[in-house]
Amino acid sequence: MLTGKQRAFLRSLAQKEEAILYIGKAGLTEPVIAQAKEALAARELIKGRVQENCPYTAAEAQRMLCEACGAEGVQIIGKVFVLYKSRPDGARIQLPKD
Repeated sequence: MLTGKQRAFLRSLAQKEEAILYIGKAGLTEPVIAQAKEALAARELIKGRVQENCPYTAAEAQRMLCEACGAEGVQIIGKVFVLYKSRPDGARIQLPKD
């Protein structure tokens, strides 16, 4: 579980990132979930976007991806969401301690 300080730190890092995960009219398919897992394993912090014709809101998509990937939701702004998952073999992103 992320603390408020850690969440704020991750939001500041995500601000500079571009969305790399797009969810379209097909919704959350297996390839989209696999792409999210691969991206989280490589980057730890990813930004996604829900397209206009997607059947889910950004909050719904974020919640479902968090469950499917074992990640934590960091932020939702409009149609953009941010996910974080620390690597088990050593985190690249060093979270602040409370």
